[in-house]
Amino acid sequence: MLVVGFPAGAFHANCYLLAPGPGGGCVVVDPGQDALPGVADALREHRLTPAAVLATHGHVDHVHSAAELADAHRVPVWIRPEDRPLLSDPLKGLGPDLAGALGDLRLTEPARVAELGEGELELAGLRVEVLHTPGHTPGSAVFRLATEEGGQLALTGDTVFAGSVGRTDLPGGDPRELGTSLRRMMAALPDDTVLLPGHGGTSTVGREKATNPFLGGGTGPTGGTRGRS
Repeated sequence: MLVVGFPAGAFHANCYLLAPGPGGGCVVVDPGQDALPGVADALREHRLTPAAVLATHGHVDHVHSAAELADAHRVPVWIRPEDRPLLSDPLKGLGPDLAGALGDLRLTEPARVAELGEGELELAGLRVEVLHTPGHTPGSAVFRLATEEGGQLALTGDTVFAGSVGRTDLPGGDPRELGTSLRRMMAALPDDTVLLPGHGGTSTVGREKATNPFLGGGTGPTGGTRGRS
């Protein structure tokens, strides 16, 4: 499996491209602010064509470029129905401080939107399992894929990071739901699953179980109302 990832925008949100290999279709996950140049470079370098755009959740740092990218390639944006309104009204998902900093931010919903359920999708030759993980936002999701080499990947958005978890103090956040989602996700994924989060570096399920204070690892808290981003 081909995986290309890079941070973009003021919030350094990670955008990922995944494909069975070079020279074919791919899915683009979380194309946020200023992600289009990096996406274009990856498409050209690996001779890829987007088949779909996937959103782990609807915060603007993860979907800012989703409509422009999807409409240019005439493909849908897949997102949970709970977060779909954020595609056209991004300030709805931000607190007053962040909304004030971003000013009059307006986006247009993509021409094609497909609502994510739970279960498997087959896109661009990839089998993607969707786990609904509310807490950071009501429509947060984790995307799980098995590689041909036998490994497993999970794109976690802002549900869990290396050493932290997503914040729950923005509109729609819920610390209890996040705790439930984290326990469910960690129980469902093998310890050697590689985690590709929405911000920061990669990790594994096993490492986070052992060291992430928000998951009971180390000596820190087992929960909280605010993690990262």
